[in-house]
Amino acid sequence: MSFPEVLDHIGGMGRFQVMHVAFLAIPLLMLASHNLLQNFTAGIPEHHCQVRIRANYIHHANLTASLPAEDLLWVSIPMDRSQKPEKCQWFVTTQWLLLNPNATSTNTIELDIEPCVDGWTYDKRLFTDTIITEWDLVCDSRQLKQMAQSIYMAGVLAGGIIFGSLSDRFGRRSPLIWCYLQMAVTGTSTAFSLSFTAYCIFRFLTGMAFSGIVMNSVSLSVEWTPTRTRAIVGTMFGYCITIGQFILAALAYAIPNWRWLQLVVSLPYFISFIYSWWFAESARWLVIAGRPDEAVKQLQRVARINRKKEEVRLDLREVLRSNMQKEIASAKSSYTFIDLVRTPVVRRISFCLCFVWFSTSFAYYGLAMDLQNFGVNIFLIQLVFGSVDFPAKFISVLTMSFVGRRFTQALTLILAGLSILANIFVPQDLKTLRTVLAVVGKGCLAASFNCVVLYTSELCPTVIRQTGLGLSNTMARLGSIIAPLVKMLEEYISFLPLIIYGAAPIISGIAATFLPETLNVLLPDTIEEVETRPRHVRDEEQQMKILLKPTMPDPAKGAS
Repeated sequence: MSFPEVLDHIGGMGRFQVMHVAFLAIPLLMLASHNLLQNFTAGIPEHHCQVRIRANYIHHANLTASLPAEDLLWVSIPMDRSQKPEKCQWFVTTQWLLLNPNATSTNTIELDIEPCVDGWTYDKRLFTDTIITEWDLVCDSRQLKQMAQSIYMAGVLAGGIIFGSLSDRFGRRSPLIWCYLQMAVTGTSTAFSLSFTAYCIFRFLTGMAFSGIVMNSVSLSVEWTPTRTRAIVGTMFGYCITIGQFILAALAYAIPNWRWLQLVVSLPYFISFIYSWWFAESARWLVIAGRPDEAVKQLQRVARINRKKEEVRLDLREVLRSNMQKEIASAKSSYTFIDLVRTPVVRRISFCLCFVWFSTSFAYYGLAMDLQNFGVNIFLIQLVFGSVDFPAKFISVLTMSFVGRRFTQALTLILAGLSILANIFVPQDLKTLRTVLAVVGKGCLAASFNCVVLYTSELCPTVIRQTGLGLSNTMARLGSIIAPLVKMLEEYISFLPLIIYGAAPIISGIAATFLPETLNVLLPDTIEEVETRPRHVRDEEQQMKILLKPTMPDPAKGAS
């Protein structure tokens, strides 16, 4: 009796599994609220230098008292090409002469100007309070917004490395419980940050918890779920994160103050921390870790919850010991990251997958974290960006199932890159067209994510599958860290970030065409199987014939 058969005997997808998956899925609904939170907590409102009458104020005291706000702004701050107040400059002295209707326009005369020195005035109609208005992250400090998002993504990367190793050493349950608590505490602490430095530190720690929650939630669900329902559970988890984008838009619209918004998306994790003590540790991991007695206790507990009392009396310890030798031996193998580049075929697969993971994440966050740039209502576009994931992921599942993984991967990436590059040639005033192209690009990148997770699992052999997924996750996180930094290049050339965001997925889409097809191909267990597997064999029966062919006797040799 194999371990999947043991799960079937104690209830399969029974009451315990349904409750377990549901409780794991609930926190995922709020993960998008942390991942994309800075679209709203770091929203940039319209702003200009704070007006203060200077130099010749005494001579115009009576005039100032009765001066309309628009006129006061006109004599204090220069106007840009669109006749809006400059965001970062004001006149060295108050230009009263500009009130004269016969005065020359400020566009045709040169007046002394300088950077703002007394702070800024913000238009708070859209965002009541953000970290931008809190710490004046505008003008010379405007790049700190992108830096804060990169610091958060660096936390996500660090969390993947740290909690990944901890979950292999201490199990899935304990690190997950800790990550719920860390998310709740650091998220709440972020809402009470007294400085931008403290904000970045707490966001980094929140990013670490984000990775721990994602990885261990997936591991616990997969390792307690029967094989036939894993795809459904995985898809449900993906859609939970997508639904979280809708929740974020609604919460951000209802709560315009960044501190309260940060608090509202963090406090629910205290509830998750409390009920997570009910979770059962992975019995599969317990056996591999050499703790079969504890594994039996967990299996017996699951059988009771699933009302399979007769199965509790099975000698589960002997069953596990005799049927999980392969998993135990695999866990004791000494495979490392070097094995991903040691042989030619695996090396080519590893390099191509690194390109795909990096560029998908890089372009995805380049679009998803720049919603204000499209000039459309930010809450509406957040909903649209979330909605496109549903059809995109569904279509990708169909093409993966009937056409192939390689075609789906390459097509989604190339289409995403072309959609992003197309926006370079669309004028800024065509907001609807620019938004449509961005939505198409984001949908293609969501489909690419949906494909590459499965594709990577099928391409990497069992002995280094987790290692390959770990490297892929690292490349994705590097992409998400670099994406906000590339946005800073628009200070030099306005369309340069779009060129980079668009070129990356096109190049990786071309790289994906060098990957083997895995549709209807048996999963490889060893590196040798990957190296000797024919590139174009897709039918399982044909592949089995090829694998068995060397063992058949040679008629010519028999005759001699």
